[in-house]
Amino acid sequence: MVSLSFDGRMVILGFGSIGQGVLPLILRHVAMPSDRITIVTADDRGAAIAAEYGIAHHVIQLTRENYRDILLPLLGKGDFLVNLSVEVSSVALILLCRELGALYTDTCIEPWPGGYTDPDLTPSQRSNYALRESALALREGCPEDAPTALIAHGANPGFVSHLVKDALLTIARDTGHEITAPTTREGWAALAQTLNIQAIHIAERDTQVSNRPKAVGEFVNTWSIDGFVGEGCQPAELGWGTHEAELPSGGRHHDFGCGAAIYLMRPGASTRVRSWTPLEGPYHGFLITHNEAISIADYFTVREGSSVRYRPTVHYAYHPCDDAVLSVHELAGKNWQMQPRQRLMMNEIESGMDELGVLLMGHERGVYWFGSRLTIEEARKLAPHNNATSLQVTAAVLAAIVWAIENPARGVVEADEIDHVRALDIMRPYLGEMAGAYSDWTPLDGRETLFPEDLDRSEPYRFKNILV
Repeated sequence: MVSLSFDGRMVILGFGSIGQGVLPLILRHVAMPSDRITIVTADDRGAAIAAEYGIAHHVIQLTRENYRDILLPLLGKGDFLVNLSVEVSSVALILLCRELGALYTDTCIEPWPGGYTDPDLTPSQRSNYALRESALALREGCPEDAPTALIAHGANPGFVSHLVKDALLTIARDTGHEITAPTTREGWAALAQTLNIQAIHIAERDTQVSNRPKAVGEFVNTWSIDGFVGEGCQPAELGWGTHEAELPSGGRHHDFGCGAAIYLMRPGASTRVRSWTPLEGPYHGFLITHNEAISIADYFTVREGSSVRYRPTVHYAYHPCDDAVLSVHELAGKNWQMQPRQRLMMNEIESGMDELGVLLMGHERGVYWFGSRLTIEEARKLAPHNNATSLQVTAAVLAAIVWAIENPARGVVEADEIDHVRALDIMRPYLGEMAGAYSDWTPLDGRETLFPEDLDRSEPYRFKNILV
């Protein structure tokens, strides 16, 4: 059981489902008095849980105008800001923490309000690609010993980057490659190229079921509704691999940054892709934009000078719980205007699991899925105030906190750049069954039985075949 002491103060910014779920994990694994933890959140959700643990709980909406005034008295050198909020600029918070000498982590890179949906911004400007570039730009001119800011470290993005590395080592071993684990970005990229990993899906199927069905005019989900809808309304984004032959319809390259990703001229919540998990089998998921689609593709890029020699295609393939699928369908029918009521499924969940992993395609064994199968029953036994989906996220937030405390002077860091073995060791007690499975599945299976299709049978794992 991981346990370490922390001498500073901690501010938890945002106290929705993830904040409420991670608080007991922090108190279980990080030795610090409860009076050194402060919650700052935009509404009174979770106030009773904060009171249960004796944690100060302040309802204050942070804005561009007040965030410094609110946070300056609460943070100083050696303290920690755990950002679990929405619509508060991650870049602004990282800069403040750097100024104060405080540690920082978040689960995604957030803009100020409007950053996801402002019609005055181009789709490229309101993409996760742009948000990631804005955070990585903070490395420029940054002192080498700047306080650690571990960005985008939840379940996905975050946890899934560690799964990719573990899966690569398994595939290498099972296909007769005698290797040791790489220690550099270049080494990991070379390994993926050697194994011919053409595409990587973050392949997730949530089967949790409530005793209270979704009602008309209600958005139901097993994790942050604001977060899900915000992501779903952004352009669909994916890391763009070197095995791809042509851009999909509506596909666009960005004209700035690392060049590892493209976006589509439509929201992710209206874009479906074919994928596979061991328990679900083939399914259609939403191509919701996520930071890891870009960071993983960028991390595993092989370059020779200015030329890109290898890169996998990477994206999310998300099938949320069935009530959330109905909620997204209704949301789309209202032209992306949120339903008047929202409900986070927690205590009313009766059964189901979250099967969350990574699907690596194109190697000698076909496809390999590796990830976490966590049931609602297991989640409730392992930690209070969690469901199966939230615990996979809160375990990753705990890992981010522990890693940052152990590595306090690393500046801005992405999940792909940290020790995946250490991160998985911290998370593993909360992940249920960790499973891996090979398959000969391809997105061409069963196609053209009823209608002709425009397929590329020369390269089964090209995005042309995966896009629905």
